[in-house]
Amino acid sequence: MLSRAIEDLKDFASRESLYEKKILLMFSGGKDSSLALYLLKKAGLDVSAITFIHRWSWREPLPRMLKFTSSLEVEHYLVDITESLLRNSVGRKGPICIHCKKVMLKNAYWFARANGFDIIAKGDNANDKIKGALLDQWDGDHRLSTIPRIGIPILRPLINYIAEEVEALAKEANIKVFRMYEYGRRRQWREGCPLQYIDKEQIIKEEYFDLAYEANYEISKIARKHKVRMSVIVPSFMVMCHGCNEKVLKEAEAALENIKRRFANASSGKN
Repeated sequence: MLSRAIEDLKDFASRESLYEKKILLMFSGGKDSSLALYLLKKAGLDVSAITFIHRWSWREPLPRMLKFTSSLEVEHYLVDITESLLRNSVGRKGPICIHCKKVMLKNAYWFARANGFDIIAKGDNANDKIKGALLDQWDGDHRLSTIPRIGIPILRPLINYIAEEVEALAKEANIKVFRMYEYGRRRQWREGCPLQYIDKEQIIKEEYFDLAYEANYEISKIARKHKVRMSVIVPSFMVMCHGCNEKVLKEAEAALENIKRRFANASSGKN
């Protein structure tokens, strides 16, 4: 299956003259973006990776991400978007991911333009929302489009593969990602960053960024220990878990007690 995917990408790249282009892949270090980078590199394309980080990014996955890009001999850029994220999200209604994605895409565009890249690549697969109404506006092959219309083409090498196929391809390629044992937003266990667990109905405040990171970092240690998937929504402190029993949930609640108390005291002091 993997060799067929590489050959298919080679054929597509030849038809679209991609071998004459410089490609910048938005690399989160997850399974989708890792597989997309692997396929592009194995297909012989000129691809580099860019990873956006901020003050609340998980630190643990970064060494494995750097090791992976180094093993592929892919140039890997790290760009801090903390200030842009704060400027474009605080005071607005969630979910935070909507604002963060806009910031990352805008930064990817300007980075690409400033550094001679012709195409931005992403790890979107057939289960992602982009495959529906948005890409249905595109008459050509969904793998290369100008949607969203940001002024540079977007390459999506995985867009015709469903999540289960991505999983199988990644397994065949021996791609292993670092898990924080988050609850994840979807059935296929898509991890991200702790900020996705800020309540989407809240008006975003910077204090919620710190709270989301601290609470979910403590929860992730318990989740990893018990090999369950667990996260906590803030500021409501609602614990979400796949595979938890009563003992694990009690341990999680105990770990959150001091954080909840400090947050309540800080909030009452402001009031």
